[in-house]
Amino acid sequence: MVLSDTTKDRIKGCIYGQAIGDALGLGTEFMSQDEVRKYYPSGLAHYDQIIQDAHRSRWKKGCWTDDTDMMICIAKARQKNHFDLNKTARNFKDWFNGTPTGIGRHTFNVLAMRDYTENPTKAADIVWRLGKCKSAANGGIMRTSIVATSPFVDEGETADICRLTHPDMRCVGSCVIIVKLMQDLIFNDTQLEPPSLKAIADRYDSRISEYIEMAKNDSPDIFSLDDNMMGYTLKTMGIALWSLWHCHSFADGLLAVVNLGGDADTNAAVSCALLGAKYGFSSIPQYYVENLQDKQIIEGIYGNAISDLTE
Repeated sequence: MVLSDTTKDRIKGCIYGQAIGDALGLGTEFMSQDEVRKYYPSGLAHYDQIIQDAHRSRWKKGCWTDDTDMMICIAKARQKNHFDLNKTARNFKDWFNGTPTGIGRHTFNVLAMRDYTENPTKAADIVWRLGKCKSAANGGIMRTSIVATSPFVDEGETADICRLTHPDMRCVGSCVIIVKLMQDLIFNDTQLEPPSLKAIADRYDSRISEYIEMAKNDSPDIFSLDDNMMGYTLKTMGIALWSLWHCHSFADGLLAVVNLGGDADTNAAVSCALLGAKYGFSSIPQYYVENLQDKQIIEGIYGNAISDLTE
């Protein structure tokens, strides 16, 4: 496959955008908007501003969190422009058996199952059903950006990757929508409009379309990102769509989303992967790249993606 420089730039922007949004978003993760204003009176814009409380001091400034750790697990399962499900599940389990930091409750419960790697989707379904089929956390959508860096991954494969931990149809549908948006931006230079996104959404869960409609609103406050449902997959999908439709640069979207608080690292990881796919790596201010911890890992993932696509 021959890739244009623009396509390469968008692939790189998507991958780096995920890690950068995650790393800066850590600074306001779990904060209310009032707390964001208290700790960052002029707004959070740089890694070195991140306060070192009990939660955030577990990471160096400029480090990403579990969102990008799990994206890397998927990236390491890439084979011939697809992502091997069994290898992805083994990578998740190996990561879990190490020293994972910041792992979400639902994902923890799934990966903690002893026989997870033998039948990961069954394990995920058991945990979901034990929770009375109510859990629609954003642990699936937070890691999905790498899937969009192959145009050969179809809707079914995206859905299957989500189901490795998150079987709820709201999770699956939100992942499919975000990946499809990114793929079209990267490889087709097109941006799906709300009616097309709603058509996809309605194949999964009728509750998804409402959040697509909400994303048209001029104010992101409509999502109440800092309330007690801050880890909801449709909120993360919704704010990512809002950033795509209302922010006019990578930096504008990054700063807007991280300063809203809530589950800010995940919201910014998804939003900035999407904005990176739209505007490209060349649009990302170099400060965020140069001061990203372990950026050689992200560079390696980008290099592997390009090699896979051009073999």
